[in-house]
Amino acid sequence: MAQKVTTTYIDDLDGSELAAGAGETVRFAIDGTEYEIDLGSDNAKNLRESLKPFIGAGRPVKRGRRTSGTSTRNSAENLAAIREWAAKNGHAVSSRGRIPQAVQDAYRAAN
Repeated sequence: MAQKVTTTYIDDLDGSELAAGAGETVRFAIDGTEYEIDLGSDNAKNLRESLKPFIGAGRPVKRGRRTSGTSTRNSAENLAAIREWAAKNGHAVSSRGRIPQAVQDAYRAAN
């Protein structure tokens, strides 16, 4: 059995049905939130015209590389201090390998 799937494009602003290739997705952002809206050619043009004075008075912002938060990795010296503290305070920690987070948290709370 054959199946035929039809895609219908709708203008998000006025609900009109768009011919294939007659519309576009417009992306914009305001107050830190990004939006996209599917519009027919006329509504896309109207949106751009409406925003022209604001765009003209504004300044573009370059997107910087997103960086991860600061690293919380411990140095070898700090790990040795944590192991020493753990041994003196009744925490079972091996001489090598990962120190359990609960022990690290207890060390930080005590120091």
